[in-house]
Amino acid sequence: MHIAVIGTGIVGNCTAAWLQRDGHRITFIDPLDAGEACSFGNAGSLSPSACLPVGMPGMWKKVPRWLLDPLGPLTVRWAYAPVVLPWLLRMLRHSSREEVTRIATALRTLLAPIFDSYEPLLAHAQAGHLVRRSGCLYVFSSRETAAQWAWGMKLRRSLGVQMRDVEQDELEALEPDLKGRFRFGILAPENGSTTDPSALVKALHAQCLVDGATHLRQRVTGFERQGGRVTAVKLDAGAPLAVDGVVVAAGAWSGRLAAALGSPVMLETQRGYHVTVQSSNLQLRHTVMAVEHNLMVNPMAMGLRLAGTVEFAGLAAEPNLARADALLAQGRQLFPHLDTSAFTRWMGHRPCLPDSLPVVGPARSADNAWLAFGHGHMGMCMGATTGREIAHLVAGRPTQVDLAPFSPERFR
Repeated sequence: MHIAVIGTGIVGNCTAAWLQRDGHRITFIDPLDAGEACSFGNAGSLSPSACLPVGMPGMWKKVPRWLLDPLGPLTVRWAYAPVVLPWLLRMLRHSSREEVTRIATALRTLLAPIFDSYEPLLAHAQAGHLVRRSGCLYVFSSRETAAQWAWGMKLRRSLGVQMRDVEQDELEALEPDLKGRFRFGILAPENGSTTDPSALVKALHAQCLVDGATHLRQRVTGFERQGGRVTAVKLDAGAPLAVDGVVVAAGAWSGRLAAALGSPVMLETQRGYHVTVQSSNLQLRHTVMAVEHNLMVNPMAMGLRLAGTVEFAGLAAEPNLARADALLAQGRQLFPHLDTSAFTRWMGHRPCLPDSLPVVGPARSADNAWLAFGHGHMGMCMGATTGREIAHLVAGRPTQVDLAPFSPERFR
């Protein structure tokens, strides 16, 4: 079939690559080059352990304090508060222990096969060198402090995540640059990361083009339908594109398109920021999650990337780069010897749903349209498995993952 894949981020490209393995002809539709949005600026983590949702038990107690701090780990611009309030309230509804357990169990099914799902795509694109499996260290100022997060860590372990405690001496041997700031850690040895998330996406995209895909740099304005099928994709310039099927993988811009296909969802943009210190003198061997500071630190080809804040202000508001500067200040505090003489800042729109589960499944009102978006800050982690599962749906094969928790119907 001729299938239009709307979006050239990690989810769209993985989906296209899996569809091509079944012989389908692909047309990408995206005004941006591949790997230029969230797939450019994410933290680069490939973490089978990252199965906990954003909303955790007891979070409601912290939200008021966070909202009053414009540079805190989670903030809402006041002008946008009335718009996002229903979304935030629903997120808190999903933060009970029962709901978090349900959500984490579902997320784990998409996360556990990360490397198996990526392997054939990376091998075909000759991009395996962009992925490493060096593990992730969750670090804390003390073992006593780590006890505050014990419930979530125990839940991870119960779902099959390999994790082991690391006392101070071993922690400092594993990562000498952490000495003096962190005295306890938990190692997730199965985790990995990419040294360049944008290059990874571009490599997959380039291979898709070599294999016959085309890329229209236009915006989708709607769909033409006949009966219960999409027959063409309407574009902002030129004639509609005739198709046999369509996959919506447009990230934070997917909500309008999903609604047009009969599947309205509560999609928000979780505006994420990062700082990449280009002249880093740290020699980290693992990705490092400083849990108390909600700061992910990842050594990359272009330098040391620090990421980890959430802002709700919609798709149109200008970036508040003071939030990126706050990440840099945290980096300086945690690593006093860090050379920050050269760095870059970034803001991007992570697509997120209030239950932290992506939408992966068929659209309601068209039997040849499928939805694949809403992965939040874990698009790199779940992109390849999502693409594999969409390919199963398109082919009419049984899926390898139970997709019921990810159905767009949960918002009806």
